[in-house]
Amino acid sequence: MKSYDAIIIGAGPAGCASALFLHRAGYKIIVLDRAVFPRDKVCGEFVSPAADSILNDLGVLNSIEAEKPERVRGVFISSYEGPELGIDYPPIKTGEGNPTSLSISRFLLDNLLIKRLKDVGIKVLEKHSVDDFIFDSGNVSGVIVRDPENKSFDISAKVVIDAGGRNAISLRRLNLKNKAKDEGKIAIAAHWKNIRLPQAYCYMHVGNPGYTGIAQVGSDSVNAVMIAGTSKVKGKNITEFYKNGINQNKKRKELLEGAVLGEEPRTIESLAFSVKAPNCGGLVLVGDAAGFIDPFTGEGIYLSLRSAQLAALMLDSAFKKQDFSKNKLAEYGQARENEFAAKFTLSHILQKVIYNHRLCDFVVKTLSKNPSLADEMVGVIGDYLPAKKAVSFRFLLKFLQGILLPQRKLSDAKMRKAMNV
Repeated sequence: MKSYDAIIIGAGPAGCASALFLHRAGYKIIVLDRAVFPRDKVCGEFVSPAADSILNDLGVLNSIEAEKPERVRGVFISSYEGPELGIDYPPIKTGEGNPTSLSISRFLLDNLLIKRLKDVGIKVLEKHSVDDFIFDSGNVSGVIVRDPENKSFDISAKVVIDAGGRNAISLRRLNLKNKAKDEGKIAIAAHWKNIRLPQAYCYMHVGNPGYTGIAQVGSDSVNAVMIAGTSKVKGKNITEFYKNGINQNKKRKELLEGAVLGEEPRTIESLAFSVKAPNCGGLVLVGDAAGFIDPFTGEGIYLSLRSAQLAALMLDSAFKKQDFSKNKLAEYGQARENEFAAKFTLSHILQKVIYNHRLCDFVVKTLSKNPSLADEMVGVIGDYLPAKKAVSFRFLLKFLQGILLPQRKLSDAKMRKAMNV
C-alpha cells in the first residue's frame, strides 16, 4: 500500500490550494479526482477581490493574468426591475486604487491550478474515484480508490482532506450534511455568446422567478446564473424555465439582447447548506464540502481558497506534533467558524431581504442614498472588509427599522427576532 502525508480528494480550487500549501511546507501529497482536466463546471465564475492575494501566494496569479481574464470593477444591483445602482469596490486601504475581481471560466481556472500542481511535482491521479475511507482505531487512515480500469486499491495517509464539493464522500459516507431549515435553492447557469456587457461589472438583478448574476467571462461571452427556489423549478423544463426567467425581467432581457444561448443550461441543487464536523480524527473538510453560503453574498471560490489556507496552517501544526486526533483537527473548524460566521449570518439575513419585494426595494434605495454604506456592503461581499461590519445590528437598523416598524426604533433584540437570527 502506497503511503503519503496527506491524501486530497478533489482537484478543484480547495483541493489544489490545500495541496500547494502543504507541498510548500514539505509534505508528501497525492491528489485524486474522478474528472479529467481540463473540465468545465457549473459556477458563477466570479472571484472576489480578496482571492488575488491567495492566488498569488499559490504561485498561479501570474499565469491567470497571462490569459488576460476579465476584471470586474464592482456590481450593479436592481430590485424587481427598479433603477440600477452601480457600486465600485472601495479601496482596501486609504489612498490606494479600487480593487477588481476576476471573472474567469472554471475550465481555465481549474486547469491552471492543476498545471501548477504538476509543475511543482505534486502527484495527481485523474479519473480516480474514492469509494470509501479506511479506518484505524476509529480514525481515517486512508482511502479505497477505483482507477479508470475499475480496479480498486488502497492508499494510506496521516490525514485525508476531502475537497470533493457538495457531494463529497465525507458528507455521504458519514452523513454530515445538516437538514435544510428553509426551502432549497437551485442554480441554473449558462454561457451566452456574441455579447459584450456595457460596463465591467457583475449585474445582480433581484426579481422573479429568482435573482441572477451576469458577468463577462470572455471577450464575447457572459455567464448568467439564475438562483430560484426548488419548488418553482420542480417539474419544469430547465431550459424553458431559465430562458423565460431571463426574459420576464426587463433588466436581464435588455442586458442580453442580441446574445445567443451558447449551451444547454446546467444546474446545481442544494445551494446553501451547513455541515457537521467529522466525529473522527484523520479527516478534514475544505471548500464546498465544509458548507456553502448563498452566492448573493459571496462566491465559493474565495471561500474554498481561504478554507484551504486555514486548514493548511492547522495541519502544519498537526504534522509537527504528530497529532491528527479529532480534537486537534477541530482547531481548523473553529478557525473557519471565526472567519466565516458573520458572512453566513449576513447571507441568512439578506435571503430574508431579497425575497421580499418591499424590503429589497428599500435596501437598494437606502444604499443609493448612502454611498458609505454601499461601499461597506460591497467590500464585505468582495471578502476584503470584515462581514461583522455589515452584520452589526446598528448597521442593519439603518436599512430595516423604517420598513418593519416605521413609527418607532427597533431594539437589537427585536431586530434579531424580526429577522429570525
